Amino acid sequence: MLFNPFSSPRVLSCQHLKSPPLHLLLRDDATAEERWHVVLMGAPGRRSPPTQYMNTKQTSQSGPETDSKPTQKVSCIKLSLDVHADKFKVARQIGDLPQQPVQTFLPKGFIEFAKKQKNQAEKVHSCYEAGPTGFWLHRQLVEEGIDNIVVVPEALDTQGRKVNNDRNDARRLGFKHSRYVAGDNEAFSLVWVPSLEQEQRRALVRQRGQFGKVVRSLAAMGRSICLLHGYRIRGPWWRSLGWERLRIPSWLREHLDRFRPTMAQAEKQIRQLTTQLRALAPKVLPKGLGPLTYETLEAEVIDWKRFNNRKQPGSFVGLCGGVSATGQTHADLSITKYGHARLRTLLIELAWRWVFYQSQCPLVRRWAHVLLNPRCHARRRKQAIVALARQLFVDLWRWRTGRLTPEQLGWIMTTDK
Repeated sequence: MLFNPFSSPRVLSCQHLKSPPLHLLLRDDATAEERWHVVLMGAPGRRSPPTQYMNTKQTSQSGPETDSKPTQKVSCIKLSLDVHADKFKVARQIGDLPQQPVQTFLPKGFIEFAKKQKNQAEKVHSCYEAGPTGFWLHRQLVEEGIDNIVVVPEALDTQGRKVNNDRNDARRLGFKHSRYVAGDNEAFSLVWVPSLEQEQRRALVRQRGQFGKVVRSLAAMGRSICLLHGYRIRGPWWRSLGWERLRIPSWLREHLDRFRPTMAQAEKQIRQLTTQLRALAPKVLPKGLGPLTYETLEAEVIDWKRFNNRKQPGSFVGLCGGVSATGQTHADLSITKYGHARLRTLLIELAWRWVFYQSQCPLVRRWAHVLLNPRCHARRRKQAIVALARQLFVDLWRWRTGRLTPEQLGWIMTTDK
């Protein structure tokens, strides 16, 4: 049995070597054969190392040693990012080796770091959670040839340790990322990344909604101030007609008057965006589906072909019923609400419009005995309208992907004027 010098502390003792080649023993890129060669050649009473541990590279008599072997790349490198506006926390894992310590990068510095990883690995994977930083980083990484994914944000502290920081988030995200790359598709829920044109179209719809929130918020503030002093006002009090009808003290009118310029400017922007969005919608639409609702659906769904079956649309908007089952017990719960909140609210409103404008279609007739029956309890009507909204979204998917025509669905089409 051969003596292994690396199992003994004598290996780093210079008294057993003719010369102290510690710089070779401690060098990171030194191979095992080179370390054996140094130790055994320097040990007393040994002229040469064993043949099986000798370096196979031969030195030419006419010149120095040359190494023509190219640098071998690893199979893959995985980068897991905790992204913020000013800095990125990055956990790197090379192949199947343990995860390396988390590093901190500036946004520009990380792009250069990611480019260098391509020289070390055949495939570079990266991931980060969707958030306020958007998708610009995803587009840059994809342009550089890096396989990046954007995942749905979630609570990464699954054990409830209550020690949350950016470094731990990057590490925990890296553990799940490794499972995903290995083939576990359930490790992440992916976000559908829109193109730049699709994102710009969606920005119009969302900006119009944000201006609407400004108007509603200031209107509620004005009503609240008046109610504190015993005056109840209703309707659009900030507009000209409502402002003239107000019967409140002058000092209270001054408070409300400070809101009016902001509200008037917000309503002006809403009208401009409304005109712009109506121009983008097609002229022929189902009765009850206006151009603004149509544009909101198109902008938020992004691509109707993303759904492969009829179950996925309902899950996408969170209108599917929850289930609590274990052992012999089973209970049906309320809707999960796990999904697109904007579309969920829109679909409930659209479903009620469908009841009145598309009463002849089979979908509405199926629930008419509940929705149009004044004797039914309000809770039962809510359940029915949710079921109608879920099925309506599935029918819209079938229509937009060409699976069914409006005639087959029993819809009445109308021209927007």
